[in-house]
Amino acid sequence: MAETDPEIARIAQGTKAASAIPSGRMALLFTVMLVTAAGNTAMQSVMPSIGTALQVDDVWISLAYSWSALLWVVCAPLWARRSDRRGRKAMMALGLVGFITSMLLCGLALYAGLSGWLSAVWALIAFAAARSLYGGFGSAAPPAVQAYVASRTPRSQRTQALSLIASSFGLGTVIGPALAPLMVMPLLGFGLTGPFIWFAVIGMAALVLLRWRLPDDEPQYAARGLAATYSSGSGAPSDPQAAIDPEEEAALGSEPPRLSWFDARLRPWVIAGLFGGHAQAMVLGISGFLVLDRLGLRDTPAEGAGPVGLVLMSGAIATLLAQWGLIPRFNLGPRAATLWGIVTAALGTVILGVAGDLHTIALGYAIASLGFGLFRPGTTAGTSLAVTRAEQGQASGIVASLAGASYIYAPALGVWLYGHSDWLGFGLIVALCAAVLLHGWFALQADASLTAERETFE
Repeated sequence: MAETDPEIARIAQGTKAASAIPSGRMALLFTVMLVTAAGNTAMQSVMPSIGTALQVDDVWISLAYSWSALLWVVCAPLWARRSDRRGRKAMMALGLVGFITSMLLCGLALYAGLSGWLSAVWALIAFAAARSLYGGFGSAAPPAVQAYVASRTPRSQRTQALSLIASSFGLGTVIGPALAPLMVMPLLGFGLTGPFIWFAVIGMAALVLLRWRLPDDEPQYAARGLAATYSSGSGAPSDPQAAIDPEEEAALGSEPPRLSWFDARLRPWVIAGLFGGHAQAMVLGISGFLVLDRLGLRDTPAEGAGPVGLVLMSGAIATLLAQWGLIPRFNLGPRAATLWGIVTAALGTVILGVAGDLHTIALGYAIASLGFGLFRPGTTAGTSLAVTRAEQGQASGIVASLAGASYIYAPALGVWLYGHSDWLGFGLIVALCAAVLLHGWFALQADASLTAERETFE
């Protein structure tokens, strides 16, 4: 026993060193996620007003995102597996390029429609086509960021680390709606399409920082880095970090098995993430149109960007409270975060359904967002912890694919039901939350066993 102690100490020391991501590097990863989240929520805060200005039914605005979401479902796992071979940095850069190109072309398409150069139908078709670039190529970045963090973080700290990354989306959803009204600039001619153009420029700046400052990495598969430094032709530093894991050393030279959504280890988390993700997508899809209707702003759509932005900001701040405050403060594990989150989200949805003024709408949306802010990191961490370190790339692809699946038809369905009856739309959301709670109560693995499993090796 004594003879093996030095070897165990060597593995433990290497794992500890590998799990610590430098703060500067974490800030870059945070920035990549923040910029895309801010751009997307800025877009969502002005799209109800753009749709009203184009005199397009609400449901068609929601459906314009569907093709992009479908591409996201298909492409995210492919990019995740590719990141295992090509490196996380390369996929993050590809994702940012997809985001920049999509935002720029979406802005131009909608500008042409609002200016009368294109009919409303053709403007929406062009918007959907440009948006598909985000679904096809922008989907490369989130799974790469998640896998980068997960493969360098010990199991006991995985929920907190992934929550921090998820909070970059939360902060982005604060910044996006806050900046969107300021970027609506009639004087420069952009009008409601201003946020698209400006966030394309901000995305370019983030891409330059990523290429310049994040160390290159070329893992042979999900969690293995390089054993030694190598020269970087891009001028970026090299990444000497190598995650030492006995499971990976045993599998050296071989690819990990292909993961699917129906893998027995992942299935409970996939089901929870899919149903809860649909509920969250419906809330987001309905909220902007709800503000316009209940505040009587349908006849003046340009005035709707401000109130919609305030509601989205209130939800984003609540999401940050969940991810920066509640999860680390109470050390919530994946199961606890998932179940408490979905209950809170259902409560917020009920309040949102009966709200009649801006204050109550913002309150209901904030409570729902607080719940989803707990739920999302819970299911993400649960999926990550259910598999080995060598499978983190594929697991992150499945998580990203689930997020995209929630937006294929759920926002449009929610808006369509809301257009017929408020209670049909909000009732379905609450029913989905109840289904997640019932399923999770019996099917999700206990936090103590989930976070302790294989902790000696990871």
